[in-house]
Amino acid sequence: MAILRDIFTWWHGTTLGTKLFTARHGEKVGEDEFGNTYYRNADDSRRWVLYTTESEASRISTDWFGWIHHTFEEPPTVSPVRNWAWQKDRIYNKTGTDEAYRPPGSLVTLGRDEASAKPAYTPWVPD
Repeated sequence: MAILRDIFTWWHGTTLGTKLFTARHGEKVGEDEFGNTYYRNADDSRRWVLYTTESEASRISTDWFGWIHHTFEEPPTVSPVRNWAWQKDRIYNKTGTDEAYRPPGSLVTLGRDEASAKPAYTPWVPD
């Protein structure tokens, strides 16, 4: 079943077609701290990433984000991006996971149901 998943689905990881295209046309440029591998074609008109886990664009590291979007020409392996002391570490998009932000009063807060949820504000009602 894993071979069928590789052929027909893209959200679990790299498809068989992408693997074949990468083997034929891809030139490996480098890897990031998450294990994602970055490639380009011979004339550098196309750049792509093979994810180690699910295909989620927010899992690209900040160093590689500018290179893959053609913001700068040199990859971080050649010209490292300067990180400032005030910058926070990048985290991936957690929407739709158990770690997603759920504000107080939200109906989807874990452990609550619709009847026990308190509103986060008191609405203004005109006199």
